[in-house]
Amino acid sequence: MTSTWVEPSNTATALLLLGRGSDPGSERGVDCPGELPAPSDPDLVARARAAKAALGQKVFVLGHHYQRDEVIQFADVTGDSFKLAREAAARPEAEYIIFCGVHFMAESADILTSDAQRVVLPDLAAGCSMADMAALSQVEAAWEVLADAGVAGSTVPVTYMNSSADIKGFVGRNGGVVCTSSNAKTALTWAFERGQRVLFLPDQHLGRNTGVLELGLDADDCVLYDPHKPGGGLTAQQLREAKMILWRGHCSVHGRFTLSSVDEVRMRVPGVNVLVHPECRYEVVTAADYVGSTEYIISTIEAAPAGSAWAVGTELNLVRRLANAHPDKQIMFLDRTVCYCSTMNRIDLPHLVWALEELVAGRVVNQITVDPETARHARAALDQMLALPGATPAPGARGAHHVV
Repeated sequence: MTSTWVEPSNTATALLLLGRGSDPGSERGVDCPGELPAPSDPDLVARARAAKAALGQKVFVLGHHYQRDEVIQFADVTGDSFKLAREAAARPEAEYIIFCGVHFMAESADILTSDAQRVVLPDLAAGCSMADMAALSQVEAAWEVLADAGVAGSTVPVTYMNSSADIKGFVGRNGGVVCTSSNAKTALTWAFERGQRVLFLPDQHLGRNTGVLELGLDADDCVLYDPHKPGGGLTAQQLREAKMILWRGHCSVHGRFTLSSVDEVRMRVPGVNVLVHPECRYEVVTAADYVGSTEYIISTIEAAPAGSAWAVGTELNLVRRLANAHPDKQIMFLDRTVCYCSTMNRIDLPHLVWALEELVAGRVVNQITVDPETARHARAALDQMLALPGATPAPGARGAHHVV
């Protein structure tokens, strides 16, 4: 069977979703300084190759799975955010780390790499709206609310990798741990062994899906803390009775998938397998056949039999790349409309060429640095994650609603 990729239709915000123009939800929201090559420059690929060759072992290019193909072709390694940060730390000979991802990812790379290495983000406007939904001042204010309710001392903070260095530092200072979508269950189990409840930052959906579907909590055990409401919109009694205090944050990409998206694709494609990321809403995750991290999504598609049909609920660049890599399978995007990660898409070939050529000229641009005190506490939370049982597990067994 030969599969034909059908591009989702454009929407009114298609250009923004492609990473063009201003994005008020980006974490830093600034334009990249300097003179960028024109996107129409036919020599961009050759220029990138020449600059990368000139730098040799001094540069190491990281490419997140959600990046454009035009950028991925120059990546020395591809993966999710934490894998890439660890890959950078394992290359001490690389003086420059170019992180083709978003701001919080580059921060993690700076925390894990040596002082002799410098991390570059090709476009400073490549932020993360989810990470931006939990600012340090908001989380510190929330911790005071928990203290006033008498529960801060029995609450363990857990933050998703998709958070700023400031939030990771806060978690480290308060005896918590960082988690990824692959090890959220393990991290939460560790936290509940040390406290009566968990403050989960910043993605409510990953927290709820893991707590309810993996740990067996009731939905009523989870309360939603809204930083824009007095007291988070919760009473002291609600905080005392809660087992999970979920931060009101979400991924702008995964949060857009709906139950109707699942129902529609099942009607349209009989026998389709629905495979989604655990950042999706609870009702989408429970309606899906398979649930797991980005790496799990990739490995599941790779292992799927020829002729099988898959509707994938994650970022569009990755879904399209999987479809192109597996023409013997019917792979489609879960939503019928365009859904790129808008800030991730700001890292394009002109920005990459500019960053590389500036390094060749001896100028380090867009360097990402985390202050030493924040980095020390954030590193403690990251090291705690690495100390969890099975910190680098192989992908779990595949099965309905199996979250990994």
